[in-house]
Amino acid sequence: MNREFVAQIEGVLSIILLVVGLVFVIIALGAEMLGLDLTPGFGMVQMLELLIGLSCLTFAGYLRAHRMRPVGAPRSLQADIGIRLSATGLVFAYTAGWADLIGIGTHLEPAFNRPFVGPLQLGGFLVGVIMIAVGLLMYVTSRGSRETSSLEALFTNGARDETTSLS
Repeated sequence: MNREFVAQIEGVLSIILLVVGLVFVIIALGAEMLGLDLTPGFGMVQMLELLIGLSCLTFAGYLRAHRMRPVGAPRSLQADIGIRLSATGLVFAYTAGWADLIGIGTHLEPAFNRPFVGPLQLGGFLVGVIMIAVGLLMYVTSRGSRETSSLEALFTNGARDETTSLS
């Protein structure tokens, strides 16, 4: 397959994943308003929908960012760290979201008759989302075909020095 065809597929797939992710997130967060809530409060089905939506949005963001990179651009350390940080954030969000079901949460049986998404789980979920966002930002601002990273100015106070250049 040629590169243009792959780029078109990436573009279409990123838009599809974006729409699917937004639909899942809206349904998960607005289930009560839409009359779709099966249990009182924010339950595990809604958390599953939210995590699926977050996964779709994360993959859509990376497909779009990958499509923006020039063909044949060398991979940089910053881009690799960004990818790994986002993947770690996604795992962190899943772990926090499913903490009660996997036995590491604070709302376990027999004190609670059903899993419940509490403030600690939401905090962990938000930490995962922040990690995903920072990782995506690192990937997007990595050097691509430039000599240095777009974030270099943050670390060098705007001074251009060859010894402090980031890859």
